[in-house]
Amino acid sequence: MTLQEIKILHAYNSWSNNRIFDALTQIPTDQYMKEMKGSHGSIHGTLVHIVGAEKLWQSRWRGTAEMALLTAPDVPSLAALRSIWEEVGRGTAAFIGSLTDRKLSETLQVKSLSAGTVTLTYWQSFQHIVDHSTYHRGQIVTMMRQLNTTPPSTAMLLFYRETGKLS
Repeated sequence: MTLQEIKILHAYNSWSNNRIFDALTQIPTDQYMKEMKGSHGSIHGTLVHIVGAEKLWQSRWRGTAEMALLTAPDVPSLAALRSIWEEVGRGTAAFIGSLTDRKLSETLQVKSLSAGTVTLTYWQSFQHIVDHSTYHRGQIVTMMRQLNTTPPSTAMLLFYRETGKLS
């Protein structure tokens, strides 16, 4: 995997999360916070998990690994979470900007929150973040539909078309 491919994946992940954030501003707070019996409870809990996981991975890349994920009670509102997300996104972009293709193939060892120590390459960790976020965005889309709210499309092909990254 090349640095250019990682940059595109990061751009896609940011674009997708921003579309979710934008759509969620249109639903009432009580619905946004409502327990939906998803893997992280509410839409809020799931979105906090997405942001918290990227924040955790960012600390791992920098060698300052946090040992706890951000949790829903840590963040009182969608607006507060978006502020954290924007900071995390800038940090991830800055870190990616400091990388080289060679560094992407280097390994890092991380202490998993559930599986002990894991060794993987930097490029694998970036792919994991995008996959993880995509999985949980799908859960948010399902919860939005259950609330009779039209979710945004976060399809990668739409990202390519909208951003001109098809060529």
